[in-house]
Amino acid sequence: TAFLAVWVGGDRLFLRRVDALVKATNRLANGDLSARTQLHYGQGELSYLARAFDQMAESLDQQVTELKEAKDKVQQHLQQLRALRNIDMAITASLDIRVTLNVILDQVVTQLGVDAASVLRFNSHMQLIEYTAGRGFRGNSIMHSRLHLGEGVAGLAALEQRTISVPNLLDSDFIRHDLVVDEDFIAYYAVPLIAKGQVKGVLEIFHRTPLDPDLDWLEFLETLAGQTAIAIDNAGLFSNLQRSNLDLSLAYDSTLEGWSRALDLRDKETEGHSQRVTEMTVHLAQRMDILEEELAQIKRGALLHDIGKMGIPDAILLKPGPLDDEEWEIMRQHPDYAYKLLSPITFLRPALDIPYCHHEKWDGSGYPRGLKGKEIPLAARIFAVVDVWDALSSDRPYRDSWPAEKVLTHIQKLSGSHFDPQVIEVFLKIDDGWKPAHHHKSDEIQS
Repeated sequence: TAFLAVWVGGDRLFLRRVDALVKATNRLANGDLSARTQLHYGQGELSYLARAFDQMAESLDQQVTELKEAKDKVQQHLQQLRALRNIDMAITASLDIRVTLNVILDQVVTQLGVDAASVLRFNSHMQLIEYTAGRGFRGNSIMHSRLHLGEGVAGLAALEQRTISVPNLLDSDFIRHDLVVDEDFIAYYAVPLIAKGQVKGVLEIFHRTPLDPDLDWLEFLETLAGQTAIAIDNAGLFSNLQRSNLDLSLAYDSTLEGWSRALDLRDKETEGHSQRVTEMTVHLAQRMDILEEELAQIKRGALLHDIGKMGIPDAILLKPGPLDDEEWEIMRQHPDYAYKLLSPITFLRPALDIPYCHHEKWDGSGYPRGLKGKEIPLAARIFAVVDVWDALSSDRPYRDSWPAEKVLTHIQKLSGSHFDPQVIEVFLKIDDGWKPAHHHKSDEIQS
């Protein structure tokens, strides 16, 4: 009987161990990687089998965990690459540095998983780093950030060109105390923004709980700081280029105005003529809806409309009476002289229409090329009306200036022969001041 009881009890223990192994196998088959037999290993085939199963399940669990971590890491890197691409697109697509920085800071906050971030831009003239953009702040305290190099953590990071972290702002001497009190920030990073060896500012990271970043996090923070520095550097280069172009353009225009005044001084009977007709031509062109970029060329062309007279002898140009046929033949060459003077200058080539074509007539009877109708550039058609208006409204040695009504009547009669009818139509509708200059010599003496 005792032998039978031992045999039966041993059999039940064996069955329970088999059942535990079967259940663990089923759990593992259903995807439960934590499945184990929970058996005490001993001797015999069943114990060896249980030990082998548990080792296999442990190895499989570890491999799956590693694969999941690797997958998560790949996904994280893909997100970071997308973030960098978005930043690159912002840098190349926008000329406004604030727009670009806002895109960058959105990515900084999202990809690094922090509460707030800001950019302090370096002002080289004042030797200060100043708030330029921010994300994630509850109030406006950050907007008042303005630090000298070496002042505070951010100023020190800029001065020494190294990343500085403050694990707990509450236990530090962080000088912008309101950011700690009002914003409840705990962790802080200051990363210098360096491009081409020069400090462009500081990228600041704020978090309201402690941060324990890994190496990947720190490396991506440095990468984002590098992109931010490039964005600021590019914006500075573009701003400097714009300023240089503006300075160059102003220098050109000042030179042209100087040339124009020199021509007026040489031909004293038309002193002030160039400036007057330039202003009137631009005004009429605006009324005809000429594009803004074309107005600049029209202005330059009007200023230089008589530049070709530099090639006309004084005896003809300054003759105090009407010219004879031979003299007129020489005078009519001044548009060709203008073309020869200005066409080699790339900057002034778009302004050639007026100096070269303002003596052409709508009916084709003008000079130097006998252009007709819309063969004549619009700028020259506009200027031709203004040029005659000012000439008839001003004194000449051989005649007095005409009254405004007489000038208007004369110009209207020349519509369709000398002048473009469409230009005349707009010209006559202007009621805010086609007042004749009446440039009398008596006025010059009094002044």
